[in-house]
Amino acid sequence: MSSRIAPGVRYMALSALAFSAMSVFVKWLGARLPTQEIVFVRACVSLVLSIALLRGAGVSPWGNRRGLLVLRGVWGYAALSCAFFALARLPLAEATMIQYLHPSFTALLAALLLGERPDRSLAASIALGTLGVLCVTRPPFLFGGAASTLDPAGVAAALGGALLTAVAYVGVRSLSASEHPLVIVLYFPLVAAPASLPAAIATGVWPRGLTHETASRATALSYLQIVFAALWGALFFGELPGPFALAGAAFIAAGALVGARAAARRRAEALQAQ
Repeated sequence: MSSRIAPGVRYMALSALAFSAMSVFVKWLGARLPTQEIVFVRACVSLVLSIALLRGAGVSPWGNRRGLLVLRGVWGYAALSCAFFALARLPLAEATMIQYLHPSFTALLAALLLGERPDRSLAASIALGTLGVLCVTRPPFLFGGAASTLDPAGVAAALGGALLTAVAYVGVRSLSASEHPLVIVLYFPLVAAPASLPAAIATGVWPRGLTHETASRATALSYLQIVFAALWGALFFGELPGPFALAGAAFIAAGALVGARAAARRRAEALQAQ
């Protein structure tokens, strides 16, 4: 069994590293380029890769439930836009921490929309995640003189991105019963590219090489992304998370782990009942 688990562990770690590296580039570029321009380019690259993978697999790209596939693409585009905006406005580690509320949001939406049974683990997951975000953002009405100086618009975008990511994941869960995974992936950039194009044209800036000044300003294993984000933020942007941010990260991670374990337990019970 360990030989089957080990590759998955490596892929999860590499995925976390890749996503954190993408966040570094988004933050660098977000200092000079409009967010929608970055979203558009990212969507175009994803679209080309998705089409190539579909052709290689011999799968029809259009799917069966096209309305829901398009809606999943809309939610994904909105989530990506919020996440990239937050990365441009917040320190790298803090933006990543807030975004990682999405497992708790996903569990709540699954209970509300998919009929999955809620329990005390879900309540604990949401409570821990909320406490973590309060530690990271430190609103003035609770922390007074120790309040955070984080940009409110960036915080709102990060929270919105986490919620919209959860909505998109619930859509993926519903679609997975009838659609090929590559088709679900395709509809994300298929919607995001044309949706971001008008703003990209209206506010677009021709990319130039990053200067040194711009660069200097500029589940459980999946939480390596927060660690990588903190390391990248300290290395490239001089951002050192304070004690409140570190405590918030611990609470958010704990909340997501509680939710993940509860979901795994429910899956095991469902399999035993079959």
